[in-house]
Amino acid sequence: MRELISNKWLVILFRLIVGITFLYASLDKIAHPDQFARIVYNYKILPGFFINIFAITLPWIELFCGLFLILGLLVESSSLLISLLLISFIIALSLNFLRGVDIACGCFTTDPNAKKEGTWLLIRDLVLLLMSLQILFFNRDLLSLQKIFQKKS
Repeated sequence: MRELISNKWLVILFRLIVGITFLYASLDKIAHPDQFARIVYNYKILPGFFINIFAITLPWIELFCGLFLILGLLVESSSLLISLLLISFIIALSLNFLRGVDIACGCFTTDPNAKKEGTWLLIRDLVLLLMSLQILFFNRDLLSLQKIFQKKS
């Protein structure tokens, strides 16, 4: 089982899946920060003064971390940051689930009419978290630009 979990090709596959997911997730939020700020506000977790800062910076963090995972740059840092983001997303979704509030998550779209998926979102984020942790602990810089840059140094 350990050999399967630490398989170098599985790490690359997970890097691509998590990277593409976060890259894609950032695009609509970057294009519509005002709508994303409303979604963040609806979670009723962050203090008001922090919502706009969060709504502007989070999508860029997602974009760069996703891009870095795809390219194989700063893989451990990016997967750690994504893991921390996913933990915070899981907590935010769980809190609203426990409160009985069913809101659009704002994960991939800022459309206020987006489908609310509740439990499915938690499962998806848990799976992405497991992939991100696997990348963090078993990355070997295979097929990464970072390895190429290190050879030139």
